[in-house]
Amino acid sequence: MDKPAWLAEAFLDQSPACQWIVNPKGEFYAIFGDSSGLFGKPAKDLQGRTALSTLYRELAEIWTGRFDRVFKGETLTLRDRRGNSSWYVTVFPIRYRSRIRFAGGIGHEITPWNTAEQELRQTVFSALKGQEAERRAASKFLHDLVGQNLTALGLQLDLVRMDLKTTLPEASDRLAEIQKVLETMMEQVREYSYELNPSIVERAGLHPALDRLLSRVRTRFRGTVKVHADPLLKVDSKVATALYHIAQEALENAVLHASCSAIEIAIKSTHNGPVLQVRDNGRGFDPGDILGSSRGLGLLSMEQYAAQAGLELSISSTRNAGTVVRAAAPGAA
Repeated sequence: MDKPAWLAEAFLDQSPACQWIVNPKGEFYAIFGDSSGLFGKPAKDLQGRTALSTLYRELAEIWTGRFDRVFKGETLTLRDRRGNSSWYVTVFPIRYRSRIRFAGGIGHEITPWNTAEQELRQTVFSALKGQEAERRAASKFLHDLVGQNLTALGLQLDLVRMDLKTTLPEASDRLAEIQKVLETMMEQVREYSYELNPSIVERAGLHPALDRLLSRVRTRFRGTVKVHADPLLKVDSKVATALYHIAQEALENAVLHASCSAIEIAIKSTHNGPVLQVRDNGRGFDPGDILGSSRGLGLLSMEQYAAQAGLELSISSTRNAGTVVRAAAPGAA
């Protein structure tokens, strides 16, 4: 039995999903369903036009880049956020006689699933708090027990060395060498205790804490890494701690995954509150690409720290053009 053409068209138009076809020129050849939630424009405004000619600049560049990848043979699995709504998107090549003729796309709104994500974030944050408690206990053990005992041992060796200096100078010299080794051990214990303690920002301040973070990163990162901080910056301790953790996660991601040669951290004050930016010149990525960018624990941690401190977190990245992680007080320029 032949199926009427109107049935297929009605099915596409009335489907809760948004579906579209783009030609090699980047023009929306056909679009079905409500596209305003995903693209910010109704279907009638998109039909026959390119993303660059109808969408706002940043969104247009994102979609143009995605369509280019599809026409090169990639199939993209994406998770897009548009305002308060979330979308699960698949963009794929449409082939005819072994050639890619069009790019097809399907977008499903998954905003109700955000409840499950919020629960996951709470689980992640609870795990992070538990980890911080363990690190605090380990830091206290190293500082109060190991560090103090090493200090006491060093003092005893110093007394013995002075007693032997005239009677057994060779033994005194050997004790001096042992003391040097002990001093190195003590410094390493102090440094590790300092790194383990999650309250580093509260004790040292945000700028000094970032300086220490960068000094550790420089030991394993061959590129340049800098921090620029407003000297007049005054931040509430809770917000400062969140900014530090976000910078730490962003820095770690850049070092491990960005293949970059330069990383820059900038933090400044505005009338509405602080603004943190972590920028790299690496290969970049599509923030919505589920398979390519892999929404790991680092991103969830940054989102959770931002949410707990009342900060707005954004990640802007372009393939082969670097990434910027930004955390700011609401309304901060």
